[in-house]
Amino acid sequence: MENTMASATSLTILEDEVNCPICQGILREPVTIDCGHNFCRGCLTRYCEIPGPDPDGQPICPLCKDPFHPEGLRPNWQLASVVENIERLKSAPPPGLGQDLCEEHKEKIYFFCEDDEKQLCVKCREALEHRSHTVRFLEDAADPYREQIHRCLESLKSEREDIQGIQSREDQRIQVLLSQVASKREKVISEFEHMCQFLERQQYLLLTQLEKLDGDILKQKNEFESLVQSEICRFNALISELEEKLERPARELLKDIRSTLIRCETRKCRKPEAVSPDLGERIRDFPQQAFQLQREMKMFLEKLLFELDYEPDEETEANKETCPDSQAHIFLDPQTAHPKLLLSEDYQRVQFSYKWQTSPDSPQRFDRAICVLAQDGFVGGRHTWVITVDLAHGGSCTVGVVNQDVRRKGELRLRPEEGIWAVRLAWGFVSALGSFPTRLSLEENPRQIRVSLDYEVGWVTFSNAATQEPIYTFTASFTGKIFPFFGLWGRGSSFSLSS
Repeated sequence: MENTMASATSLTILEDEVNCPICQGILREPVTIDCGHNFCRGCLTRYCEIPGPDPDGQPICPLCKDPFHPEGLRPNWQLASVVENIERLKSAPPPGLGQDLCEEHKEKIYFFCEDDEKQLCVKCREALEHRSHTVRFLEDAADPYREQIHRCLESLKSEREDIQGIQSREDQRIQVLLSQVASKREKVISEFEHMCQFLERQQYLLLTQLEKLDGDILKQKNEFESLVQSEICRFNALISELEEKLERPARELLKDIRSTLIRCETRKCRKPEAVSPDLGERIRDFPQQAFQLQREMKMFLEKLLFELDYEPDEETEANKETCPDSQAHIFLDPQTAHPKLLLSEDYQRVQFSYKWQTSPDSPQRFDRAICVLAQDGFVGGRHTWVITVDLAHGGSCTVGVVNQDVRRKGELRLRPEEGIWAVRLAWGFVSALGSFPTRLSLEENPRQIRVSLDYEVGWVTFSNAATQEPIYTFTASFTGKIFPFFGLWGRGSSFSLSS
């Protein structure tokens, strides 16, 4: 205790030595003037702004009154370091003080009051306010709390591992997405370069044909103008001749009159055309020259959409042992089929029947939902399959994917919360079976549905296999095995799988 008090006294004395003579506070950014005294930079700057007794205006030291030059202020870095250390010592409590001693009695702490959650010394323990409380020795009181802290630590560590697992999985999804975007970017650049080259060739050919049409039109124009001028000259000559006859006397008028009249009456007036029928037909039929361009553009768009949607990415190529191709070969699992579903021998076609089939019950079989799963599921990669649907009037078909632990017995709610991502095709409309079913607006009711599963990214995409029109996309986070899922209802309704 005596050492602590001595240290505090020494610190006070040292603090007095680093006070600013102007503000009487501890030095802030200490500077030294010509005479060697130290001041706060801010205090000395404000002091210099006050006019002094020196007629030349040169300030004098507040302590020794010696003049000094304000431009010659020098920062005292050593003194600044001393000030910083003094402030650090002032803010830190003395060793041992407030750690093992009671603040009130300055006695060593031995006990812990569980009612007040307060640490006690012997004198505190005997105080009236703690006599009826539960008081234990520090170590005894700490043991239950250590156990609670240990349980909290285990729980927190477990949650941290879960978050780290989610981070790892999401990082993997991001990398897959970045890889897919890069692949699609390269494909777009490549396809459009080819298309640009094709368009340049088509533009050259079409413009060449138009230039030829221009030349042919101008040629026929010149021919037409020459012919018209010739006819006009011939008519001008006959008109002049007749006008001259009219002016002559009867004897001269009647001279060769019959021959003149015959030449006028028997003239053949040619009526030329500026544009020949053949040239007009070529101009009229010119748009047909662009039909090839139209076909090529359509093929280009179809090819681009196909390659952007279904081209295997690098990860799929790396996992060819487990996912040899993005086009999945699916066979239905008869062990899961509801008894009202008739499966073909090759397990590629299903037909609905109101008559229940004789099927042994098993934990894998659906007993209420009229559904069936594929034999094999997926734990990664990108996969695509096509379903051709034939619905009788009033029938419906459900297509999608499910978790491997989807409910098989009792009522089955078709929504993502139950591990099901699917769409339903009914007579005249299509619905996305989300948390709340959503009726979709499509250009036409599809008969062929393409389902695309991207496991790592978490996408389940549905599109019209015939027109490539997008239908709906679910976003999820897959962790277990995912199986293709099919449901069917309605007399005469059926569907088949296409590899």
